[in-house]
Amino acid sequence: MAQAVRRRQTRLDADTLVRKVRTGEPDGLRRAPVEAIVRRNGDLVVRLAGELDLYNAAEVGAALEQAAQDAPERLVVDLGEVTFVDSTTLATLFETKRGLQEGILLLLAAPSDDVRRALDVSGLGSQFAVHETVEAALASTA
Repeated sequence: MAQAVRRRQTRLDADTLVRKVRTGEPDGLRRAPVEAIVRRNGDLVVRLAGELDLYNAAEVGAALEQAAQDAPERLVVDLGEVTFVDSTTLATLFETKRGLQEGILLLLAAPSDDVRRALDVSGLGSQFAVHETVEAALASTA
């Protein structure tokens, strides 16, 4: 009996935890997906972090759209602090690229091996210019 109660309590605790994460409450388990938007000369760097998935892809998309409205020459997405990316966020990146004004380059920088693998498995790796560092992306012409 005590074991069943403990099992049910664990399940309830896990459900509560999931709800807190899904509603974006500050429980310390998830990082904000957009850490910063930094202007570097005529370019913008959008620094993303943590787990990027269905629950925060809209926030990522909104930040990228807002950055693109400034019409930078290069819009660099810094993925150096991203630990996970799902297909929803990959689609958000692709839609952002498709919606950019002519002449604005969307460049991805510093993806981890896992993020790079997600890009390749999804078939989107060839759709983006991917650079090892933010500095390399900022110096790039494509």
